[in-house]
Amino acid sequence: MNITEKLKIDLSKKLTTKVTASNTAETIKSGTLPVYATPAMTALMEQAAAELIEDLLPDGWTSVGISMNVAHLAASPIDIEISATAKITAIDGRKISYEVAASDSAGPIGKGIHERFIVDKDKFLQKAQAKL
Repeated sequence: MNITEKLKIDLSKKLTTKVTASNTAETIKSGTLPVYATPAMTALMEQAAAELIEDLLPDGWTSVGISMNVAHLAASPIDIEISATAKITAIDGRKISYEVAASDSAGPIGKGIHERFIVDKDKFLQKAQAKL
């Protein structure tokens, strides 16, 4: 079975959200200011990458994040809309590489590289539970 047969280079997904008090650096405690938090931006990028391939994988398979290298380039205030895009740049066996980017209405606010690995859900969870 070729679990990546439906995945293609340049396939992309875009997600949007709005900056609210709940996703600011001040609230998340990644900083002290009421601006969009780096962890929130990174999570939106990763969510776009995960959702991009989830429905293209065979039953019983999913992807897990294995690396994220992100630069947060500009601050975004409360009430501005944020968009994050993930685009597949490489497929190496079960490892999928992405270019990720985020922007607000004023322009780019973040960019980076993300990698995910495709795993058998049951085997992955069994291995994790074996740590207990």
